[in-house]
Amino acid sequence: MTWIPVRNLWLLQLFASDLYRTAGTQLSGIESLPENVAQLVSRMLADAVTDRLRTGLTVGFRRRTDDLGRVRGKIDLLGTERHRLLERGKVRCTFDETYPDTPPNRLVRAALERASRLPGTDRRCRNLAGQLAARGVQNDDSALAEMRHFYGQRHLASDRQMLMAARLLLELVLPDPSSDEFVASNPDKSDRYLRQLFEKATYGFYLNALSASGWSVKHGARLKWPADLLSEGMGKILPGMQTDIILRDEARGPDRVIILDTKFTSISAANQWGSQKLRSGYLYQIYAYLLSQHENPHYGPHSEGLMLHPVVDGHLDEEASIQGHRIRFATVDLRGTYASIVNEFLGAITPAGSDG
Repeated sequence: MTWIPVRNLWLLQLFASDLYRTAGTQLSGIESLPENVAQLVSRMLADAVTDRLRTGLTVGFRRRTDDLGRVRGKIDLLGTERHRLLERGKVRCTFDETYPDTPPNRLVRAALERASRLPGTDRRCRNLAGQLAARGVQNDDSALAEMRHFYGQRHLASDRQMLMAARLLLELVLPDPSSDEFVASNPDKSDRYLRQLFEKATYGFYLNALSASGWSVKHGARLKWPADLLSEGMGKILPGMQTDIILRDEARGPDRVIILDTKFTSISAANQWGSQKLRSGYLYQIYAYLLSQHENPHYGPHSEGLMLHPVVDGHLDEEASIQGHRIRFATVDLRGTYASIVNEFLGAITPAGSDG
């Protein structure tokens, strides 16, 4: 059983978030700040909401029909005549009405309300939640699953960072009262959420950290088998190869390519004599990735493989060169400080023979 501090799960959630992947230099270097992720994101949310309140919240539109003392929108002549409204100085109109109580704004208020209950978060959150409430915005996070779809809507373009910060705050893992500030996990049982979170966090971290220095970072790229001949039905049953992450350093002469696979399990297992050995299946997997692309000019004969795991039974950083391909097994200690986690992510991709 591994105990991971909740604040470090928050760090992984930050790395995995849309906010981190799109914020660029705004979030570069944040890992060394002496504060937790909830503090940082609540401040970003408060800044974004303050700005949107100043420039005007994005509102929704709905069609409304009412009897008014002045013309607004389109006059309903039949309704006006039928109810003899003119005799009372009124006219029936159909018009578009704006309202702020939209699903995106409700999610933002829900995030502000949650942030106001977390220790150490930005003090403005409670006041801003009150301002939204005063404008008629409800506290409702029921549309959270749909939030990603809001990002691409043109009329919400100015709200995008506010919505991404709100989404991250609403998704932050809360500590189990029985375990205080830690979350227990058994990596060898392959907790699906944590496995996916570790993969997405690894991708998000490298995308943010490396893109500005000439690296391309791809997530979920598929590799093809270099088959010379396939029988008629083989194409339907041949297993595909889908990598977790591919890193390519395009700024250095010949490209340096790293095929990276993440596993949220122990990096080794005890054999029948009780000694620890690398899990053979993982070695075979990364070996197949590399050797199948040996003749592929996009990868080449010197592409590298990296298997990245969390620390379970102890830190490990070992490598071998097999048929010209560097294969490295490394771990990240999720119980460490923000700075140490970042350093271990970066250290895992240091060139061969480098001191870091």
